[in-house]
Amino acid sequence: MIVAGAFIVLLFLAVPIAFVLGITAVTHILASGDLVLFESYPQQLFSGLEKYGLLAIPLFMLVGELMNEGGVTARLIRAARVFVGAYRGGLAYVNLLANMMMASIVGSAAAQIAVMSRVMTPEMTRQGYSPAFAAATTAAGGLLSPIIPPSMLFVIYGVLAQIPIGDMFMAGILPGLLLAFGFMCAIAFVGWRTGFPEGEAIKGKAARQALLHAAPSALVPAIIIGGILGGIATPTESAALAALSAAVLGLFVYRDLKFSALPRLFRETATTSSVVLFLIAAANVFGWIILHEQVPQNVAAWLNGLTQNPFFFLLLVNILLLGVGAMLDGIAAMIIVVPILLPIAQTSYGIDPFHFGVVISINLVLGLLTPPVGAGLYIAAAASNVKPGEIFRALSPFLIATLFALIILSWQPIIVTALIR
Repeated sequence: MIVAGAFIVLLFLAVPIAFVLGITAVTHILASGDLVLFESYPQQLFSGLEKYGLLAIPLFMLVGELMNEGGVTARLIRAARVFVGAYRGGLAYVNLLANMMMASIVGSAAAQIAVMSRVMTPEMTRQGYSPAFAAATTAAGGLLSPIIPPSMLFVIYGVLAQIPIGDMFMAGILPGLLLAFGFMCAIAFVGWRTGFPEGEAIKGKAARQALLHAAPSALVPAIIIGGILGGIATPTESAALAALSAAVLGLFVYRDLKFSALPRLFRETATTSSVVLFLIAAANVFGWIILHEQVPQNVAAWLNGLTQNPFFFLLLVNILLLGVGAMLDGIAAMIIVVPILLPIAQTSYGIDPFHFGVVISINLVLGLLTPPVGAGLYIAAAASNVKPGEIFRALSPFLIATLFALIILSWQPIIVTALIR
């Protein structure tokens, strides 16, 4: 009770989550009186980072920084207009399609929402869409980033679950397409109710030029996915090759990226990734304490008393994680819940680890758009000058579509495992 109380109090005091996890572990050791555990504390911190797959995190972050600075976003949006820009409400579909393209590059929902909000929200508002809906569509599109590979959440889950990260990437493709289809249905429903503005078509020579200019951008996700599928490179090696390709594109093909900007991009990547890696190290200590206290076994016994059905178990997990994701950052929540719930899912319910990883990733990323934390919600609000509450109301069709996708994925694991089995 003392440890749980310390954890909750520190959270409500807005202490950074990495420090919450580390201090809670110290509190447990002091409360238990087993002070010899302090000798293992530094070792557990270090062992949390002693995993080769984690090197992919700063590399994927660097890819996103290089592509954003290199002018790829505007070119992808123009290419998306070629396909869906002519339809009524076409700019809303362009927003979603461009988000899908960016999802295969950025890998971080918060970063994607920040980038796309600066570009798409003002443009949609200028063409007659309500500012709240424009911001909501952009924010919802950011949910695709942690599902469509590459994904930082998938990298972390793969390391925690000790499964191939490349296979985890492949497991996210069909669920990502399912989620995108649900969002398209949400846009169509809103358009039917409110009436969207006419779309602006790009045809002929302008269409060919838009596709030609955007084509080199496809090289980056092709290197990531192709290298993994072809067995040519590991996810970490593919991320390094993708970063090199993104730099070459920005510097010598698009020429929007300047050599003078590289030190700043490297510094920003180092700062952001160090925060994530420190969080992983602290969470490894917290997970060690959780195992020491036999929390997974106690939770398993409680859940087995409620249901023996894998589908109903996943529904309970969905409800639990929707609450957890609303309170904690997705990466922190992932690191905390996976050591507790994954062994239960595998041993007690026979759930495939790839299936479980996709389900919990979608759950946790929803927390970006739900109060009280809702970092993505506040990012979209700051970029659009719309109150977070208004954006949240406009998000409701997208959130409902996401919940339906979660139920379908929980019910049919074949959607996740089809490409890896």
